[in-house]
Amino acid sequence: MPSPRNKTLHITPEDAPELAALCAVPEGPLDEAAVENRVLCGDFFDLAPRMAEGLFDLVVADPPYNLTKDFGGEAFKKTDADSYEAFTERWVTEVRRLMKPGASLYVCCDWESSLIVGSVLQRHFTVRNRITWQREKGRGAKRNWKNAMEDIWFCTLGDGYRFHLDAVKVRKKVLAPYRENGEAKDWQETADGRYRLTCPSNFWDDITVPFWSMAENTAHPTQKPEKLYAKLVLASSDENDLILDPFGGSGTAAAVAKKLGRRFTVVEKNRQYCVWALDRLRRAETDKTVQGMKDGVFLPRNEY
Repeated sequence: MPSPRNKTLHITPEDAPELAALCAVPEGPLDEAAVENRVLCGDFFDLAPRMAEGLFDLVVADPPYNLTKDFGGEAFKKTDADSYEAFTERWVTEVRRLMKPGASLYVCCDWESSLIVGSVLQRHFTVRNRITWQREKGRGAKRNWKNAMEDIWFCTLGDGYRFHLDAVKVRKKVLAPYRENGEAKDWQETADGRYRLTCPSNFWDDITVPFWSMAENTAHPTQKPEKLYAKLVLASSDENDLILDPFGGSGTAAAVAKKLGRRFTVVEKNRQYCVWALDRLRRAETDKTVQGMKDGVFLPRNEY
């Protein structure tokens, strides 16, 4: 029996047929009305050609890394670099057509696939940055360094992109409080101590990977944390913007978009994962919290 504190989502399509029915894909062309606020159960390569051009303000993509991994009974097998590059080129080409002129794209990858993904992205976009985030987990290795980092490439279609710096500043403790004319300089006294809001860097060490006692946790093998996606969504979109996740997994992008007042389109071919995504959206109707975020400010990892 699982612990009463175990909040991992285990709902199945059989448990919730009403949710399973919601992820059916409409017939015919997929315009904005057909895809907004939808979890679509299907293969992105099949559905993307049916979608209208220039629909999306932001794309957050977490494609399968070039690793052998089981996704709900369907295996993605590690392949050679040329084949993985061709796979990446194929989905990136489709995504680019679906983006608005001022849209941004974030792509998740591990250190090895990052070498290939970054090269492909440079052919289609202006690459703005590479974020590296600390996973805080990872198996040890006897003849190599433990792999505990992942990358996120930040790209845009041009110079007219949005970046809301104030929305993603990080709260950090002040160790050496500096005063000017007796007044605090760039920091504030709070009930919890002295803090300042700092500009975020491209190295993130404040992310917690979902685990069993967190309400957002599912059994998906590569689930991304809501806090991670919240940073991307707040930085690069406005309220009511339409966000695409072409490899939706358990629905983190959809849940975050809903909590932060954005619209979403999630494509995921695994029916079980679609049901998890829809159940998370149902919960987000009443619970808008993102763990590690308080009063619009991102907190350090050990302060929540």
